[in-house]
Amino acid sequence: MRAVLYDSVGGPEVLYLGTAPDPQPASDELLIRVRAAALNRADLLQRRGAYPPPPGASPILGLEVAGEVVHAPEKAPFAIGERVMAVVTGGGYAEYACVSVGMAMRVPEGFTWEQAAAIPEAFLTAHLNLFRLGALQPGERVLIHAGGSGVGTAAIQLAREAGAHVFATAGTPAKLAKCRELGAQLAINYKQEDFAAIVRGATNGRGVDLILDFIGAPYWASNLEALTNGGRLMLIGFLGGSKAPALDLAPILTKSLRVAGTTLRRMPLPQKIALTRAFEAFAMPRFNSGALQPIVDRVFSLSEAAAAHQYMESNQNIGKIILRVD
Repeated sequence: MRAVLYDSVGGPEVLYLGTAPDPQPASDELLIRVRAAALNRADLLQRRGAYPPPPGASPILGLEVAGEVVHAPEKAPFAIGERVMAVVTGGGYAEYACVSVGMAMRVPEGFTWEQAAAIPEAFLTAHLNLFRLGALQPGERVLIHAGGSGVGTAAIQLAREAGAHVFATAGTPAKLAKCRELGAQLAINYKQEDFAAIVRGATNGRGVDLILDFIGAPYWASNLEALTNGGRLMLIGFLGGSKAPALDLAPILTKSLRVAGTTLRRMPLPQKIALTRAFEAFAMPRFNSGALQPIVDRVFSLSEAAAAHQYMESNQNIGKIILRVD
């Protein structure tokens, strides 16, 4: 099969379109013909050698796919030819991929392959951190950093649909406008404004109940300042670095804060399957009604994976970057 490969770690230029053996599905897996795959920041880290795949996972990049079932285990609830989308532990940048039966979701009616590929990782990560870990409740306030990203655009919509008051940060007028369009009641330009001060002013000094943070160390102190008593901070990524030069833990104790983090890729499979089912119950009716929508920024061909990675590293995208697998 055709697949995006690299022989040494490095920049986007190490990626090339080559051939790899067809994957062999396990007894509890579907084999799908991939029609589209989406980029994730984890792909960039893996390409640089900073995020190796977990044991047993494909070394090929790609954590979310959409495609047609070409092989299914006996009694699996999917038919040959059925359109599915899923999070995978690796192997998405290829013509074929193995998908756990429990992780597969049917593509919403009328969605393109590109739209379907933009859903699994972004929306499941957002759902996990908003609801399973973040315990977001109707009427609460949530601050979503990197609101123009794939996970950010998903989280804004999910929080809005759950009845929360949504604040978001982004760095360009276009991204701020998109955050507001998707449901953010307050969009903060983190390059020009102190988001903690803006949040305190907008909440009469109370702060927000939940923060989803992709930045890490540079936002640590401001995040704790922006949280209300009993607030929760979900660490999703470390785009700004993971090591703070000075760490003040006092607000965690004095404000009874909770800090948590996880990576979807390394969650035990039973937990990921349970998360997928909960997400389906909440989101699929909303995708079908149009209340939720995957945000696709640009589509590249599989042979243009290096250019797609370069584009992601430029931080220009609003929503997801997709690889079309023709």
